[in-house]
Amino acid sequence: MSKLVKNENAFTGLEAAIVLIAFIVVAAVFSYVVLGAGFFTTQKSQEVVHTGVSQTSSSVEIVGDVIGKADTSCAALESILVTVSLSAGQGVVDFDNVVVTYADANIVETLGHTANDPANTPAAGGKWHIYDRQNAEDDGNLLEPFEQFTLSVGIPATDGYKVAVNHPFTVEIKPSVGAPYAISRTTPPQFTDYNTLR
Repeated sequence: MSKLVKNENAFTGLEAAIVLIAFIVVAAVFSYVVLGAGFFTTQKSQEVVHTGVSQTSSSVEIVGDVIGKADTSCAALESILVTVSLSAGQGVVDFDNVVVTYADANIVETLGHTANDPANTPAAGGKWHIYDRQNAEDDGNLLEPFEQFTLSVGIPATDGYKVAVNHPFTVEIKPSVGAPYAISRTTPPQFTDYNTLR
């Protein structure tokens, strides 16, 4: 009877193949997890950047000149007219939720919004409203792309406060989303009925 010779070469090759396949599977799973975490981190970073840009860039910008309307005696500034539109890439702005603030060296005051004032009439002291709408399809207070709103901002009338000639001041428009937009101007050395403020 012939004696069988034990040969383990094939078995060793099979073990090596199994170990190799196991390493490949583990490496594939590990790389999938690492890539998934990387994609998730990249997406979160992108969201943070977009949110930061939308919150730090102003939603509105000035279109044209800022006009100051003097009182009947042409001795003090009564109100200003400023036309605004959406800045590039910004969404609609709801002017029912906009806060307008007047500030100078003597006073800082948040102005009241009077939504029902008739169009094309100056705002009363310490108030503001939408004076006129250009390119608007309706009378709503949503500033949409390609629309322009002219705002009338009344100078605060607290205790007979007056803004005379050569007087610097700032009006700040604060939308509910986005950075506030500050308009800094100085009254002219002499008033007429309507004055371009620089």
